[in-house]
Amino acid sequence: MTPRILSLAQGNVPSPIYLPDATFAVVRSVDAQDLEAIGIDALVMNTFHLMLKPGSSTVQSLGGLHKMSGWKKSIVTDSGGFQAYSLIRQNPKFGTLHEKGITFQPEGSSRKYQLTPEKTVQLQMGFGSDVVICLDDCTHVDEGYAEQKISVDRTIKWAKACKKEFTRLVGEKKLSESSRPRLYAVVQGGGYKDLRLCCAEALLAIGFDGYGFGGWPLDKENHLLSEIIAYTREIIPTEFPMHALGIGHPENVLACYDFGYDIFDSAMPTRDARHGRLYTFTTPASSPLTGDWLKYLYINDEEHIHNGGPISEYCDCPCCQHYSVGYLHHLFKMGDTLFMRLATLHNLRFMVQLCDRIRAGAQ
Repeated sequence: MTPRILSLAQGNVPSPIYLPDATFAVVRSVDAQDLEAIGIDALVMNTFHLMLKPGSSTVQSLGGLHKMSGWKKSIVTDSGGFQAYSLIRQNPKFGTLHEKGITFQPEGSSRKYQLTPEKTVQLQMGFGSDVVICLDDCTHVDEGYAEQKISVDRTIKWAKACKKEFTRLVGEKKLSESSRPRLYAVVQGGGYKDLRLCCAEALLAIGFDGYGFGGWPLDKENHLLSEIIAYTREIIPTEFPMHALGIGHPENVLACYDFGYDIFDSAMPTRDARHGRLYTFTTPASSPLTGDWLKYLYINDEEHIHNGGPISEYCDCPCCQHYSVGYLHHLFKMGDTLFMRLATLHNLRFMVQLCDRIRAGAQ
């Protein structure tokens, strides 16, 4: 696949691109300057969670997500569809999915919330997002055909409503083609190719700037659903960028880029960092990503007590440039927050380097 340049309101970014998970407008333990210094070009934030905390009125009173978080580059906001899946499909007592959207009541809350296609677009536009994602009805691949068909029908209906509201707001705000946010729709259908095709064709007929792979991307053994993920990319014309939603394991990023995906996001690299699983390359940047190119360093292992070297000789992150594995082991054992910051910067720099290496190898 030839790398492409993605055109966003905050500027152009090269693909492939990995987006750290900044759910509540923050990547835990690091700030905007940290992220910019290691080469991060975009973040993904979550409409569902930000609607609850700190609340949409607070975000807007603080100047929108960019100003509030101090992040000047691109922001992608998820619609809330995945959170509805994880909250409601797995715990029906917390809410319902219906034709007009989602009604939910988070655990511990006395208030019910409504998230409609129109509402999620209004929220994302009000937040100042650079990529607005349509509300979709997310499913697990193991759901049966009938349930997947309902999900596809709902996703298409909601996408139409999102596009209509988006178009209205762009006109109302008098946004130019270059300054307006991009609008992405999500292809659902579970593991059924005919449903994926039906969903994709309907979404293409409505017309969006880009598309995403919808649904949980792993099987019961946490293996990538390679066949259906690859097929979903095949049925979307190559001129449209595609977002592999929720995919961020380094090996899966490489695999999905080969399938034709451009954008990746996941909480895994930063979560792994905080828990002491650090990513390393086994070969220098000039080497191809073949064989066992990825290795993990588990900082809690006692063998690291006296290790005076960096996490990786092939990494130029602030952590590897200035601190030893032995010191990081000490910080981890102490439970000091400095470990979380340094480890997070390392794993995120690894993801930036991974995208750079994929891009260089494809050129």
